[in-house]
Amino acid sequence: MTTVVDEERDGVRLTSLDAPLGDGLGVTKRELVDHLDAHADRLVPRLSGRPLSVVRVRPGQAPFMQKNVVKGAPGWVRTTAIWAEASRREVHHVLCDDRRTLLWLGNQRAVEFHVPFWRVGDDGPDGIVLDLDPPEGAGWDSVVAAAGLVRRALADAGLSGAVKTSGAKGVHVVVPVRDTGFEDAAAATRALAARAERIGADVATTAYVKDERGGKVFLDSTRAGGATLVAAYSPRVRPGLPVSAPVAWDHLADVRPGDVTVRTAGERLGDGDPWAAALPAPQRLPDDLVAEGHGIPVARVAAMHAGLRRARARRQAGPP
Repeated sequence: MTTVVDEERDGVRLTSLDAPLGDGLGVTKRELVDHLDAHADRLVPRLSGRPLSVVRVRPGQAPFMQKNVVKGAPGWVRTTAIWAEASRREVHHVLCDDRRTLLWLGNQRAVEFHVPFWRVGDDGPDGIVLDLDPPEGAGWDSVVAAAGLVRRALADAGLSGAVKTSGAKGVHVVVPVRDTGFEDAAAATRALAARAERIGADVATTAYVKDERGGKVFLDSTRAGGATLVAAYSPRVRPGLPVSAPVAWDHLADVRPGDVTVRTAGERLGDGDPWAAALPAPQRLPDDLVAEGHGIPVARVAAMHAGLRRARARRQAGPP
């Protein structure tokens, strides 16, 4: 079969641009590539130097996460080898350091761009995040209220952060940090979530198990260490390709996650780099916040042990 090259940009051969991007998305591959190209000056600085994981789509297939660089990638695509404990092997992640690599990834139908809070060579994180995940059917006002709790907890700790839509149904509150290690950063994130929950326990929860959240917004503190977060300006694999977009705190109540898409981003986001402008300078994490967090169990581990205890209790109780 002959591959039809629609056009070439920055030395990257782009194919099938006017074909549907993927099933049920309602956009073409060209619309994805055009968005990445138009926002390359904003998106590449968010990705540069960070091991990249992407979510790709193909017509007739379910979306899939890809961490290892594809076979046959051009020689100019930079990668970094990271040991993956789960699969017990080295994974060669792409480093998206320039527009050309971004366009090449777009041509591979890479839609979502996920990166960690560290760059290759760093010995600690440069940010922490609370991911606010509303329950099914919740209104946007609940997300705004939960974000307000996090902002108050930050202010009480002498910290500040920036907020962006996740591109799905929640928001990310990001806090740039400095001079900290991965374990301390993770501990501080847990403490911030716990403090926000104490301020408004009727609105937000740190309960990791969905059935225990009671219809409240989940303050997810688990995206620390090697975990990743979808980058600002990245599309998401949802109908219309909504974009993870920066929002001014004072305007959070006026937006909705689907407002900014690959079709509307140019108009809605304006000029410059609003995410870079919104992010405060890196901050030192207060000692008391870190110490408090070290006394809070990691959510996944606590949930696993709780599940094991419940299962053991059921076994001991015998059949109903």
